[in-house]
Amino acid sequence: MTSRILKFLPTAYLYALDIAVAVVIVLVYLTFAEVSTAPAWLGYPLALLIGAPLAMRRGRPLLTLGIVLTAQTVATIAHITLEPYGATAFAIYMVAATCERRFAVGALVGSLAVAAVAVFIAEPWPEDVGLALFAALALGAAWALGRTTWIRRSYEARQAVEAASAAIAEERMRIARELHDVVAHSLSLITVKAGVAAHVASSRPEQAQEALRVIESASRSTLVEMRRLLGVLRSEDTSAELAPMPGMGDLPELVSRAELAGVPVELTVSGEVPDGLGLTAYRIVQESVTNVVKHAAPASCTVSIAVGDASVVISVVDDGPGERVLAGRGGGHGLIGMRERVAVYGGTFTAGPLAGGGFAVRAEVPLS
Repeated sequence: MTSRILKFLPTAYLYALDIAVAVVIVLVYLTFAEVSTAPAWLGYPLALLIGAPLAMRRGRPLLTLGIVLTAQTVATIAHITLEPYGATAFAIYMVAATCERRFAVGALVGSLAVAAVAVFIAEPWPEDVGLALFAALALGAAWALGRTTWIRRSYEARQAVEAASAAIAEERMRIARELHDVVAHSLSLITVKAGVAAHVASSRPEQAQEALRVIESASRSTLVEMRRLLGVLRSEDTSAELAPMPGMGDLPELVSRAELAGVPVELTVSGEVPDGLGLTAYRIVQESVTNVVKHAAPASCTVSIAVGDASVVISVVDDGPGERVLAGRGGGHGLIGMRERVAVYGGTFTAGPLAGGGFAVRAEVPLS
């Protein structure tokens, strides 16, 4: 409710300003009508027609300009007043600031032509030339000021659209990375265990049952995370309770699932990882361990997360084959996703085979 009031107040002030200007102009023209030689039945209505429509110039800018310009032209020809079309200038500003280019330019050309004809009819030479130039200057300045406002607003609107598009693209990339990490990890584990179950189903049914239990557990976990991500996308109530995204506390479960797939993992965490980096650290470890399960199993893996004074260093090293299918050479987007996550924080990321065999992933994320 408070936000609506705050949004409404600036608009209310602008309308109040227009009403105040309209009242002042009506009073000024009523004074002109009283001292002029024109009959009262003409002067008083013209005073109302010149000033009163200005109160609605924001809602009906073209109509307001037409009424005010016509009334002011009649007043000039009737010698009720001879001034540089100040009321018309006030009206044409809003036309230039809110209307499309063709309407704004047409309004300027028409106003200048009508004002010039009225001044030349009302005043003798050479006074008519000076007054016409003065009126053209006033109308042109008001129009230019209004057009500048329109250009600035259009630029701000384009910037807002571009910013929204960039935010949408960034969010889509983030969601794509999350989905990739969730699906790739779980499906790799499921694929490995399904192969084990098929291989030992007839000779060792107890191992096949154990593999099926792992598949069931991994499938349920994947469904939970998928529903969590989709719930964030579909939820219209921002206060709704949603399950938290995975973090450092979920690493032991991740390690246990990898061990069930035949990859023993030694996990070492020194220091406390900030909450903001917990998801990034989890996803890097998850993707790295998933790659070991997919491309290097059976192999052992060492995961080290060290929190220093200025950065968090995440290291995942395995002793499997050093050759891997890397992104850009027929592989997936796992390494790219990890690199992008680290780049968000201005960190460094390296991944590649070791000289003595094995594969290493290292990410350093600044704490600042």
